[in-house]
Amino acid sequence: YARQFLEMMQKPDVEHIEGLSPAISIEQKTTSRNPRSTVATVTEIYDYMRLLWARVGVPYSPATGLPITAQTVTQMVDRVMQLPEGTRAYLLAPVVRGRKGEYRKELLEWQKAGYTRVRIDGEFYAIEEAPALDKKYKHDIEVVVDRIVVKDGIQTRLADSFEQALKLAEGLAFIDLADGTVAEAMGADDVVPTAFGEARTEFKGATIAPFVSSEVETPIGSAQPIGISTALDANGEGKAGKNVTGGTMKGTGLPPNRIVFSEKFACPVSGFTIAEIAPRLFSFNAPQGACPECDGLGERLEFDPQLVVPNEGLSLKQGAIVPWAKSNPPSPYYMQVLSSLAKAYDFDLTTPWSALAPDQRLIILHGTGGLPVELTFQDGRKSYTVKKAFEGVIGNLNRRMLQTDSAWMREELSKFQTAQPCETCHGARLKPEALSVKIAGTDIAGPTRMSVSDALAWFSNLDAQLTPTQSQIAKAILKEINERLGFLNNVGLDYINLNRTSGTLSGGESQRIRLASQIGSGLSGVLYVLDEPSIGLHQKDNDRLLATLQRLRDLGNTVIVVEHDEDAIRTADWIVDLGPGAGVHGGEVMAEGVLKDILKAKSLTADYLNGTREIAVPKTRRKGNKKKLTLHGARANNLKNVTASIPLGTFCCITGVSGSGKSSFTIDTLYAAAARSLNGARVIAGPHDKVTGLEHCDKVIDIDQSPIGRTPRSNPATYTGAFTNIRDWFAGLPESEARGYKPGRFSFNVKGGRCETCSGDGLIKIEMHFLPDVYVTCEECGGHRYNRETLEVKWKGLSIADVLDMTVEDAVEVFKAVPPIRDKMAMLAEVGLGYVKVGQQATTLSGGEAQRVKLAKELSRRSTGQTLYILDEPTTGLHFEDVRKLLEVLHRLVEQGNSVVVIEHNLDVIKTADWIIDLGPEGGVKGGEIVAEGIPEEVAKNPKSYTGHYLKPLLEKGK
Repeated sequence: YARQFLEMMQKPDVEHIEGLSPAISIEQKTTSRNPRSTVATVTEIYDYMRLLWARVGVPYSPATGLPITAQTVTQMVDRVMQLPEGTRAYLLAPVVRGRKGEYRKELLEWQKAGYTRVRIDGEFYAIEEAPALDKKYKHDIEVVVDRIVVKDGIQTRLADSFEQALKLAEGLAFIDLADGTVAEAMGADDVVPTAFGEARTEFKGATIAPFVSSEVETPIGSAQPIGISTALDANGEGKAGKNVTGGTMKGTGLPPNRIVFSEKFACPVSGFTIAEIAPRLFSFNAPQGACPECDGLGERLEFDPQLVVPNEGLSLKQGAIVPWAKSNPPSPYYMQVLSSLAKAYDFDLTTPWSALAPDQRLIILHGTGGLPVELTFQDGRKSYTVKKAFEGVIGNLNRRMLQTDSAWMREELSKFQTAQPCETCHGARLKPEALSVKIAGTDIAGPTRMSVSDALAWFSNLDAQLTPTQSQIAKAILKEINERLGFLNNVGLDYINLNRTSGTLSGGESQRIRLASQIGSGLSGVLYVLDEPSIGLHQKDNDRLLATLQRLRDLGNTVIVVEHDEDAIRTADWIVDLGPGAGVHGGEVMAEGVLKDILKAKSLTADYLNGTREIAVPKTRRKGNKKKLTLHGARANNLKNVTASIPLGTFCCITGVSGSGKSSFTIDTLYAAAARSLNGARVIAGPHDKVTGLEHCDKVIDIDQSPIGRTPRSNPATYTGAFTNIRDWFAGLPESEARGYKPGRFSFNVKGGRCETCSGDGLIKIEMHFLPDVYVTCEECGGHRYNRETLEVKWKGLSIADVLDMTVEDAVEVFKAVPPIRDKMAMLAEVGLGYVKVGQQATTLSGGEAQRVKLAKELSRRSTGQTLYILDEPTTGLHFEDVRKLLEVLHRLVEQGNSVVVIEHNLDVIKTADWIIDLGPEGGVKGGEIVAEGIPEEVAKNPKSYTGHYLKPLLEKGK
């Protein structure tokens, strides 16, 4: 029964496997898109942190800044007995605190239990005379458990009364003094306001907390533990270095004559209470711990002025406010509202948005702040004026978002929103109660904001700041936390913050995080299968990764790694080299054995390892077209006000260790700013001053590794547009014209020519319930996707299904007389995808293959010679030979006058660059600066550059 809910793997297509141990596969896919999943939760570090804060943490009062502790009934009695003899007081059980309701049934129950008096909203009543309560309003009800006069001999009675009160009010009890304030009851000399805006009580020359605990054995006023278990010196300063507050308790929201007692955790001054300190209190995924404002996400979606007005060069009349100008022509209602505002606040609808005064822009976006304004509307021939406050464009969008029931409308409006930190928890994700619990003066959100390396240093030094008891409790937990942080550090992730959400990690980063979790589990006798773990790693970090993999092996595991990295190949104990080519040309074992066996083989891998083949260092570096693109003052993420220039008409590499700020500089800031300016894209660029030189480019193209399609119906032919040409070609054949077939007949996505039994999929899914789903070839079309009539139309003996099933290089040959199809196929072959089938499902392409399909699509367009191409690690998943082919294509783009900017770690790519911008020196907060820039030879000479250190031997060898 359970199996039907689990995703089960398909059985492998093999005859038999011997010696197989339990296998764990660690793929490149991002761990989770869930915004609640963070680096700390994925690695279990946060689970241990929650346990640590729950067991060792000390709660502090937000009002006083002093520690608060749970009290026993004995301590409560002792505290009351410290009040001056003869003090009269009520012992109350706060049964209802600020809740709506009538509470008739409860009042009857308390009366039956023998209680006679209650206090409702500050007034005392006999229970039978209690007023009828309005259920629309919130009420405070306290049951009078006892009335006491402080004198020796009442301790036993007081203890019983406290027990009853605590039972009634779930651990809380109040003592309300009948004769004056606490300060008066203490016999205080004076009440002096403190920095907290409350009061401190001067008593016999010392500042004291008036609620004296059972710890007091010496006269009040000496430097002994008094009040909230803290020592006060002669000046009345507590250990925390702050005045202990008390007295009239101004600003705390409590009556001035009340003392709060709690068998849980409560501050006697402010009444701030924590029910219990348990691990779930620190979970932002549980209602007990999550910030109520953002539900534990740490951020809220807000309408962003930059998305609402993306182009500040447009006027209101030209549609500067995009959500109000989406219709064409713009909505008359909104235009009339803006006209009325323009009249009232003296601006012109034809003035560009950037030229409007800041206060005018503020009024348009955020409204008139409740001030009425005359709005004139034209309804046909009638004209009428209303006087009311204007809510503002963003207020209007917020209201529409709340009121609409349409999913489509919500999706449309969400395009103008960005995530902003929650104003209540400021991104900490937790309730104030959770954040009041601290270890060494730090709440649990503090270390999660740190990078792995900083957190490792903090936790390593924590033991020295704990008391002996705390140290004993924390010892085992700290060991687990430090080990896991150490593993993350060792796989080159020292720069990543623990609170970073999993969805923002690259494929390589998420793979290494899971790798670190696996090492942490300490399993042995397991078969680990990893798919290119070196992705996104600088050579400097690669050495640490290889050491980690060797450690996994030394624990008694078998580690199988699919890898192109030369260092990884040379480090391996056993190598299996597949080939000779890719796709239909591969699938054979070229060589297997130790490194020296592979070097003797006749394969492309062996040639590159031997040095008989290599990617050559260019003899000259291009100088570019003497124009440059300059990004000024980039400050996104960890960038430290970086200003850098890229010579246009060159092949430029952005390099640096993992986490040094390459993507923040290139994708988040440069690409986003260029796309807004050149392509009119609605994206927000990272904080920066300006970008100069964009006038020398006509468009910017970002070629990333995201999938070309999320369904099996998407394929290289559909993505590059070649499928449209293929369908047109088949529709133009004499047989098609005779039958009246149009191009739609040859589409497997619409009815007409496709096989309706399988809806053009070629496969039929059979659900097997507790076994994995079985996909069987459609009997009707034999897996060809089309019906018999469509397949009868042939060209050179090939049907449309045969064309989709052939490889790209075969298609180049078959369609050599049809330029529109041939050129697109030739471009796919040139970027090294000749082995891919024309109709191969997009879901089966790797990230590197998808990126090259996109590159081929861009290359097949007519070049203007002024395009800026931005690529993020295009060599991912590429063999040495594929890298060589890719570089030929990229350099040809530059030869045509375009500019290519590549984020890259691959030294073979870096050494062929015309210009390098090297960021660092380290990752995370220790990065974000330019370490070196210039031609590769200059960067190689820079002693501060890690990239230069690894580049130097290659350049010398190239000479």
